Amino acid sequence: MEHWIYTTTFLGHTINLNLDTIFTMWFAMICLVIFALIATRHLSIVPGKLQAFCEKIMEFFWGIMDTMMPGRNRQHVPLVASLFLFILFANLMGQLPLRIIHIKQGELASPTNDINLTAAMAVIVLIYYIAAGIMKKGPKFFLHEFSFIGIVMALVELLEMITRPLSLAIRLFANIFAGEILVSILLGACAYFAPLPIMLFEILVAFIQATVFMMLTVAYISSAAGEEH
Repeated sequence: MEHWIYTTTFLGHTINLNLDTIFTMWFAMICLVIFALIATRHLSIVPGKLQAFCEKIMEFFWGIMDTMMPGRNRQHVPLVASLFLFILFANLMGQLPLRIIHIKQGELASPTNDINLTAAMAVIVLIYYIAAGIMKKGPKFFLHEFSFIGIVMALVELLEMITRPLSLAIRLFANIFAGEILVSILLGACAYFAPLPIMLFEILVAFIQATVFMMLTVAYISSAAGEEH
């Protein structure tokens, strides 16, 4: 799909910004921040319905971390929870009737249908688990032993680190983008009934893709910061 591209220059370099993606991305983040502020405004020992609901959400993330990274997990929950909630909300935005808001170019849809956003999140995950590995193991995170075999293994693992964010970015982008393309085609063919089953299926896909991204992130952190690597 065509994006609303704004071109600017910075330090002599040309930069293209997808404004439609930026708007929807910030909308998703602002909604999550407002929800978090409302949910944490009046905390009490005896939780209300909203506080109990949020506690259940956090228990879900703590359970995931306790299962995959027992004993060394709580410091990673903010990243994992933020990624999951943002990706889920961003994916679901594709099912909102935002397309009725006409903009100069492109359309307001799910921000995760832009490879630039999914790649940025994947790079954040890459930097995070490399930093976690270095803090846990030091230089041995990259080079286990100074030998020919050790150097070869270090190069292989470096290549694997580079391909991990690529697979994360493409998987999320491709699934969301393909779903929105299919819905758009069906809207053109029969706007009343044909898109409905696909839109319901895309809600399930939104949850699945957010879960897959989160679980792979936890697996990468566990691999980097674990006792064995």
